[in-house]
Amino acid sequence: MPIKLVLASGSPRRAELLGAMGLEFSVMVSDAAETSEGTPTEIVMANARQKALAVRHMSEALIIGADTIVVLDGVIYGKPSDEEDAARMLAALSGRTHEVYTGVCLTGGEGVELCEVSVTRVTFGDISQEEIRRYIATGDPLDKAGAYGIQGVARMFVERVEGSWDGVMGLPTALVRHMLRDSCFNGW
Repeated sequence: MPIKLVLASGSPRRAELLGAMGLEFSVMVSDAAETSEGTPTEIVMANARQKALAVRHMSEALIIGADTIVVLDGVIYGKPSDEEDAARMLAALSGRTHEVYTGVCLTGGEGVELCEVSVTRVTFGDISQEEIRRYIATGDPLDKAGAYGIQGVARMFVERVEGSWDGVMGLPTALVRHMLRDSCFNGW
């Protein structure tokens, strides 16, 4: 019998990316508390692990937890608290290169626990205050790390991506594929 796969996230972007891999899975939204302590790598790995473990009561399932943050000059940009915070973040990212850290943790099965991090460098062109205002008015940046979603309207701000485009969206599919292989997942 194939191992069940569970995505411990309510993110429609993560579900879309996992579905695009041709995998069957269910979604269980994790209620895990997130940490903001440590290095960017430590933070996303700890949060991804906590999200996966929070739905671990499904012992027969292989669970995927993920967490994403944006880092510019050592400052971590999570989800904005409001429109003003989103405007501040976007102005800081304008014309600059930042890193997007996405941690992924697989747990379940027979003692499987694999945690990895994808780091992608993203360069934005200069963004005018009017462009920031119009983008915020769409509502898109308010639930995303760094106040932008690369797959939507904000893609026009991106001049260069070095690494995983999917990782910036919240789930680096190439990394997930390798992790599933390492866990002996038989869902393909």
